[in-house]
Amino acid sequence: REWQMYCAFQTAMWIHKPDAVAFLGDIFDEGHFSDDLEFKRYMDRFYDLFYVPKGTYVLVAVGNHDVGFHYRMLRHFTDRFESGFNTSSVQMTVLKGNIFVTINSMAMHGDGCSLCEEAEYRLDHLRTVLQCSQDQGRMAHQCTNMGNLPAYSRPILLQHFPLYRASDDACTEPDAAPPSLKHEKFREKWECLSKLATRKVLQKVKPRVVFSGHTHHGCLITHKDDIPEWTLPSFSWRNKNNPSFALASFTPTNFSVCKCYMPQESTVITTYVQGTAVCLVGWWALSRYLDRYRSR
Repeated sequence: REWQMYCAFQTAMWIHKPDAVAFLGDIFDEGHFSDDLEFKRYMDRFYDLFYVPKGTYVLVAVGNHDVGFHYRMLRHFTDRFESGFNTSSVQMTVLKGNIFVTINSMAMHGDGCSLCEEAEYRLDHLRTVLQCSQDQGRMAHQCTNMGNLPAYSRPILLQHFPLYRASDDACTEPDAAPPSLKHEKFREKWECLSKLATRKVLQKVKPRVVFSGHTHHGCLITHKDDIPEWTLPSFSWRNKNNPSFALASFTPTNFSVCKCYMPQESTVITTYVQGTAVCLVGWWALSRYLDRYRSR
């Protein structure tokens, strides 16, 4: 299945040649259980599988399998992940006039832990930066020490947990959860952000579009103020028979998103089985023919 991810990713890179690639968390299976040596091996393996050519920007949001859910997320885990992928609990990146914001979903609990307080501080600072870039004249007294501000455009939000929703019941994408799982209620802070964290993020970032992961299934829903959120499924056959990824194009004032569906594992296995059967039948028929030919 690593072979599947490698082939699918490198083929997509070769065909589409994107300016940037975003990974929405759970880069590793057991990052939060790994010692530093194992973590380094995980990182090396990741960069082998998901190699990008020079000049392609990589955006990474941290997931619970990378540093743990909130209850077991340690400073050491987050520090080594952020150092390895050049990210932080709340980070702004400007690419071709587009503002991308990545957020550590597990640090959005708001319970006063040191990692959550740091994320809250960064989120408040980001709000000020965005307000200053949008209206520096009105915000002059708060913007004197901001340095060079980016030209304002509504941000693109990247995070691991989806924003709050009750379940996947409203999801109708071809790669949505199966009917048996769609009606299961989401637990706040486990399957999605809490209502409070969702409200804070939307109020402070004011994104024009949101991309998330975590659930292993696809979904497209629209939040208040017509903010669309694409929840993208797992990229691996291990978690999803029909994986997919999103291909998006952004300008400072507009965007478009399409889903790219990869081969289903069941289809590939069926093709191999049928191909093997055809080869065996062909070999048997050829052997029979040769036996008859020699007996003449």
